[in-house]
Amino acid sequence: MSTLVLGIGNTLLTDEGVGIHVINALEARFADADDVVLLDGGTLSFTLAGAIEDADHLIVVDASELKSAPGTVRTFINADMDAFLNGPRRSVHEVGLMDLMTIARLVDRLPERRALVGIQPEEMGWGELPTAAVAAAIPAACGEVAQLIEAWRG
Repeated sequence: MSTLVLGIGNTLLTDEGVGIHVINALEARFADADDVVLLDGGTLSFTLAGAIEDADHLIVVDASELKSAPGTVRTFINADMDAFLNGPRRSVHEVGLMDLMTIARLVDRLPERRALVGIQPEEMGWGELPTAAVAAAIPAACGEVAQLIEAWRG
């Protein structure tokens, strides 16, 4: 079984790039894991559809509007992820994550297990580093990802 960990975001827009920062922080931890693929998904495009369809399990990490304090980390699994993505969304991405999930569903290749690890942003303006609150949440987000991978391996 393979798990695709997909970090989404634009690292030129402060907290919007947190998904990529989490992927970078996970690199050392999963460097030798042949069942885990860490992928910088950038600002999403249809080219990611194949990677999602090929994965047995999918974990997406992204800045998400959680209506919570900046730096809050919340994980949505399977149907909860689908419901969250189907809600009212604002995206600066060319393609929405739900679009990619719909493509996988249409070709009957939606990953068996899937989760979204969302981090509440504080600021989305120009800047290469996340705000202090979001930077402080990166280890917690990494922990959520690692817990999911371990649980799904068993």
